[in-house]
Amino acid sequence: MNHASSRSEQTREQTTPQRKNASMCQHQPACPSSDSADREAARPVANHPEQGWSLLCNGVLLFEDTGELLPDGKIIAPHRPLAAA
Repeated sequence: MNHASSRSEQTREQTTPQRKNASMCQHQPACPSSDSADREAARPVANHPEQGWSLLCNGVLLFEDTGELLPDGKIIAPHRPLAAA
């Protein structure tokens, strides 16, 4: 193997995302995908209420203020219902 091809393989390895499949859902029926409207209905796989977040099996990070971080990096602003005046 020459030095140039070795360098190109290293670059490819460094730019390849660590997570191949954002969905961690292994149960049936499968949870809603991260791009569906009911994505918050997915099962939690990690729950850290002391830190204010949960990781759902569809790859969504759900925060206690109802904000979300999707696997593709998209941010969903908090959407708590407004208190009645």
